[in-house]
Amino acid sequence: MDELKTKAGNLTDHVSDYIETYVKLTVVNATQKATGVASVSLIAVLVTFFFIFVFFFVGLGAGIWIGEALDDMKLGYFIVSAFYLVCALIVIAIRKKIVFPYVRNQIISKVYE
Repeated sequence: MDELKTKAGNLTDHVSDYIETYVKLTVVNATQKATGVASVSLIAVLVTFFFIFVFFFVGLGAGIWIGEALDDMKLGYFIVSAFYLVCALIVIAIRKKIVFPYVRNQIISKVYE
């Protein structure tokens, strides 16, 4: 009978070790997925930040160039602004078809990696 109690005690020790290890593994997996999603998000924010500056300076340069070509700086800036407005309207029109599914798919792929 003592032998059975010893085996049962060893079994409960192994089960508790198994559960503890499983919990730790789950925490590690969740942390790994969260850091993957965070890194993708951070990279997306940084790329967006740099593209904003690129578009700003390209727009500024194009406005000056067009303004000098037309001998009217205001008209050059208005033409560049109209171009950006058309681009923004196009992005708004197709955002559900192209932009958001791509970002969503990138995040989901990092979660399930």
